[in-house]
Amino acid sequence: QVQLVESGGGLVQAGGSLRLSCAASGRSFSSYIMAWFRQAPGKERDFVATIGWTNFNTYYADSVKGRFTISRDNAKNTVYLQMNSLKPEDTALYYCAAARRSRITEIHTEYDYWGQGTQVTVSS
Repeated sequence: QVQLVESGGGLVQAGGSLRLSCAASGRSFSSYIMAWFRQAPGKERDFVATIGWTNFNTYYADSVKGRFTISRDNAKNTVYLQMNSLKPEDTALYYCAAARRSRITEIHTEYDYWGQGTQVTVSS
């Protein structure tokens, strides 16, 4: 069992930056792949980024590539999402997710555990 708690969301102007954190409880954090998804009001949950067991295996949605960076610190049981050059269309509730598998995936149904989400609002 893994519990995930996101933090770091907030209100920022377009062009600004935020860093989201996701703290995981439970054992064997390093054996889980991790991901960030987001959901805007009235829209489906969209994939943002995923990371494998180490920081060398990552994959991003085209909409955030070059602006967002996902990373993890296995010693702290934490995954991060550094978001730069934020745009109003990045406004959403951001969720952290975990899956006990070896291959990264962008498919949300393949993730076993989810946090409650942290709100990111980007003003124009």
